[in-house]
Amino acid sequence: MKIKKILIANRGEIALRIIRSAQEMGIRTVAIFSEADRKALHVRAADEAYCVGPAPSSQSYLVQDKIIEIAKKSGSDAIHPGYGFLSENASFAKLVTDSGLIFIGPSAESIEIMGSKLAAKNAVLKYNIPMVPGIPEAVSDVEIAKKQAFKIGYPVLIKASAGGGGKGMRMVEKEEELEEQMQRAISEATSAFGNGSVFIEKYILSPKHIEIQVLGDQYENMVYLFERECSIQRRHQKVIEEAPSPVLTPEIRKKMGEAAVLAAKSCNYFSAGTVEFVVDKDLNFYFLEMNTRLQVEHPVTELITGIDLVKEQIKIACGEKLSFTQDELKINGHAIEIRVYAEDPKNNFLPDIGKLNRYIRPQGPGIRVDDGFEEGMDVQIYYDPMIAKLIAFGKDRDEAIERMKRAIKEYEISGIETTLQFCDFVLNHQSFIDGSFDTNFVNKYFEPNLLNKVSNYDEKEIAALLSGMLLEKKPSVSSQSINIEKSIDCNWRKNRNNY
Repeated sequence: MKIKKILIANRGEIALRIIRSAQEMGIRTVAIFSEADRKALHVRAADEAYCVGPAPSSQSYLVQDKIIEIAKKSGSDAIHPGYGFLSENASFAKLVTDSGLIFIGPSAESIEIMGSKLAAKNAVLKYNIPMVPGIPEAVSDVEIAKKQAFKIGYPVLIKASAGGGGKGMRMVEKEEELEEQMQRAISEATSAFGNGSVFIEKYILSPKHIEIQVLGDQYENMVYLFERECSIQRRHQKVIEEAPSPVLTPEIRKKMGEAAVLAAKSCNYFSAGTVEFVVDKDLNFYFLEMNTRLQVEHPVTELITGIDLVKEQIKIACGEKLSFTQDELKINGHAIEIRVYAEDPKNNFLPDIGKLNRYIRPQGPGIRVDDGFEEGMDVQIYYDPMIAKLIAFGKDRDEAIERMKRAIKEYEISGIETTLQFCDFVLNHQSFIDGSFDTNFVNKYFEPNLLNKVSNYDEKEIAALLSGMLLEKKPSVSSQSINIEKSIDCNWRKNRNNY
């Protein structure tokens, strides 16, 4: 079968990312947009665009029937869900195929199995994939939970079965805390996912979060495209990712890759997917979950393998076989991605909305920016606060790090707070440089005042500059203002490069 037109059931940078690959394949694209996104870049980039509803995602990007209606109205052959929104919604995948359209992703059955952490664990058990010690069923009775936790041994982790993104997750260090933390996890899981089921497993000390990218066709051919290191997180959500991991040996990489392939095959998986593992300080790895979609951090895998994952997804959805084997895949160089969030690291990473008064992307060798914004646009309150993904590629990890640090200095964003300065702090920290960091990096090493020192220094320098210039004689008020503005800008750039 051949796909001639794709509707992208998403927004922002991922919608734009999919549109570009589709256009390179000669496939027409259809964008959907909420009323708040009417002037968004993905709307302009697509061949056609249709309003799907008001700003709230519950009234627009999550309205399944409306999306199907637009797909049929536009004459689309297929729907690509991107990530987030409906990308891991089994009922939507089924609705798409039942409507006679192609869903660019795995089957609804695979999504359903891997969408539940408990069901996923049960599916992979028969393949002898290492599992974190725990209880393989949901629990709601506190007394039963206490017995299970005692058997496993503290500290333990309470996790929502239907969860993700750190929601419904609580670490418990002693029995006295279990009841309160369990009720909180159940409440949060119910609110976020409509499902309060939780389970308990051993909390791995000094854990690393390492995931394996897999890709499979509809003929049971499956490969792994190596790993991504995703341990720099805040609120259990990733901020910096890289490929390959700085700590894996070739032997462990191969074992993890083969385990990931088996996990995918346990649910008859096809398309692009990611198998996530938690890795302890001795590099023992344990199955965590499988994400049945394209990941936010997929660009780092693309850069080290030379494989366009979106194009491969489309080819697989068309019924094509994989055009390469595992033996043909090699790691070339090193890639690092930082997520540029509209958040204030100095205020517990709280979202910061507003207008992008200044927005200039970095450029140069080895730099890629995946975004959906331009200068003058507003960062909306309705959606995820990620502005962009900044990716640096180098011949080795050292070069990738230096290129990323240079790109951060070049990235000019004003009007809102961002995570750029925090990411620069991470890249310069010894534990990141030597690869010894784990998912507790923020708790161990980061304090907001470490960034405040830089801001205060800049403010004092600018104040001193202004005072000195105002005392000088200038030919006119207008020229004085222009010269002050230019000097402040130059001074700010110089000091910004020093943090």
